[in-house]
Amino acid sequence: MKTAIVILNWNGKELLERFLPTIIEHSEDLATIYVADNASTDSSVGYVQEHFPSVHIIKNAENGGYAKGYNDALKTIKADIYVLINSDVQVTKGWLAPMIALFDDPRVSAAQPKIKDLKKPTHFEYAGAAGGFLDKLGYPYCRGRLFDTCEEDTGQYDTTVEVQWASGACLFVRSSTFWEVGALDEIFFAHQEEIDLCWRIKNKGYRVLACGDSEVYHLGGATLPSANPKKTFYNFRNTLFNVVKNIKGFKALFIIFSRLVLDGIAALKFLFSGQPKHLLAILKAHLSFYLHIPALLERRLRLVSSRRYAETTSIIWSYFIQKKGTYRDLSRKP
Repeated sequence: MKTAIVILNWNGKELLERFLPTIIEHSEDLATIYVADNASTDSSVGYVQEHFPSVHIIKNAENGGYAKGYNDALKTIKADIYVLINSDVQVTKGWLAPMIALFDDPRVSAAQPKIKDLKKPTHFEYAGAAGGFLDKLGYPYCRGRLFDTCEEDTGQYDTTVEVQWASGACLFVRSSTFWEVGALDEIFFAHQEEIDLCWRIKNKGYRVLACGDSEVYHLGGATLPSANPKKTFYNFRNTLFNVVKNIKGFKALFIIFSRLVLDGIAALKFLFSGQPKHLLAILKAHLSFYLHIPALLERRLRLVSSRRYAETTSIIWSYFIQKKGTYRDLSRKP
C-alpha cells in the first residue's frame, strides 16, 4: 500500500532540523516523505534540499493555513494513504507499520497513533491523545485528555478502538476517501478541520480508528501557543462551523443556541480572570461565525446523513460538575 508522509511547513527550519531526521530514520522504506511548504520566507526549503535530498519538496504558492496547504499539496501526490504530520512531531521506531496495517480493512478511512507530550513524555498530549470524541453539543475531548487535563500513559489506552475523530497532528487518511468527502474544508483555515473531515468520513459510514500499537511525541504550540488569543478564536468559531456542517435537522439549531449561551459564560470567565484578549477573541469568533453562515448553509446542503457522533451528553457537566477527570471515568470503556 503506497504511503506518503507529508509535513506541512511554514518558516519552520528549526523544527525540520530537529524532527525530520527521526521521521526519515523511522520511515523504514514504508513511505515516501514530502515537505509541503506554505510559501516560507526563511531558509527551510533550501535546508531540506541541501541536507535531505531524498525528501520531496512541494512549494505552495501561498500560506493558506493547514487546510489549503494540505489540499494544494496532496493534489500532486499519488498514494493510497496520506500521513499528515505536524513538523513538531517526533516519531518512534516501529510507529508506521501498525498504522498502515489498519487500512487492510477497506472500511477504515482515517486513523491516528497515540500522541504523547514531548515536554512530558509520560503523559498524553493535548492535540489528540489516544483518539478524539465529541459530546452532544459538539465539544471535543479525547481518550487521555479532558479539557486541559492530560492523563499519564500507564497503558490504559493500548487498545485499538473506533473514535469520532483522529488528530491532525498525525493523521492517517485513505486518499480515495479524502477526495470523496471533499478534502479538508478551507473555510476553517486552522484548528478543528480534522474533526470536520473525520465527521464527514463517519457520516459516509467509514471507520476512524485510534491505534494502541503506535505512538509519537508532539511538541505542541510550535505554530500557535495555547495562550494565544488566536487559538481561542479558531477553537470557538470552528466548533460552531462543525455543528452547522455535520448535524442534520433542527437539532443543530438547538445546539448552536446552547453553545452561544455557554460561550458567553466562557467569555465572562475570561473577563473575571483578567484575560480580556480571550474575551475579545470569543466575540470575534461569533462575529466571524455569523458572517460565514451563508457559506456554511451551502455546505450543509451536501450533508446526506448524520450518524451518531456523541459518546456523552455533556463533557462540561461531567468534568466541571461531576468532577470526572478521565475518559475512563466518563465511559467505563478501554
